Amino acid sequence: MNLILLNEEDFLQEGEARLTGERAEHVIHTIRAKVGDTLTVGLINSQHGYGIVTALTSSTVTLHVTLNNPPPAPLPLRLILALPRPKVLRRTIAACAALGAKDLILLNSYRVEKSYWGSPLLEAKQLRKHLILGLEQGKDTQLPNIRLEKRFKPFVEDKLPLLLDNTTALVAHPYADSVCPKSSSGHITLAVGPEGGFIPYEIEKLAEVGFQSITLGQRVLKVETAIPFLLGKLF
Repeated sequence: MNLILLNEEDFLQEGEARLTGERAEHVIHTIRAKVGDTLTVGLINSQHGYGIVTALTSSTVTLHVTLNNPPPAPLPLRLILALPRPKVLRRTIAACAALGAKDLILLNSYRVEKSYWGSPLLEAKQLRKHLILGLEQGKDTQLPNIRLEKRFKPFVEDKLPLLLDNTTALVAHPYADSVCPKSSSGHITLAVGPEGGFIPYEIEKLAEVGFQSITLGQRVLKVETAIPFLLGKLF
């Protein structure tokens, strides 16, 4: 935990916050903080700064908080991700949050198992939990937005074209001819399919609305490997 994230309800008064639960346990038992120690903290969707420990109990930590720094700049990116299996999704959305992706769309695809859409992980509370883990890792405070799109064709035909103004649209595909560009400028909309890639019909539908297929080379990568690789090359 490189940054302790605070919620508005943690504040007892202006400049004073109290941690409970997992965050307090981390400070007490992992960091082993003492009164007078300084911790890196941030307020969700606001600034970050530092908190000086003013009081400790067996289950709470009280901080004098100063927030005076803006969060890291977000990536100029919209990420469209074919819904992976829940175990992979946990790691992937945390990684996306750590890397600065703020606009995520989870999309259905032919190779996405229907059971994935019934996962409790897709509940807002669970998604938020794993996004926060990523923010804490990346020392960021701005919570990403996640949208769920359960129907591929209506989304691509009716909604997606409205999102593509002033953006470069790319789809990662293992069998594309064009190599992923390096250090692209401007805003990018990046679509990443399930393991094995989107099926040809889906690639065709994305191409119809302006997506260019790109590859990372001969190796077929897992989603959780491909996304950091792609974002590292693009940004």
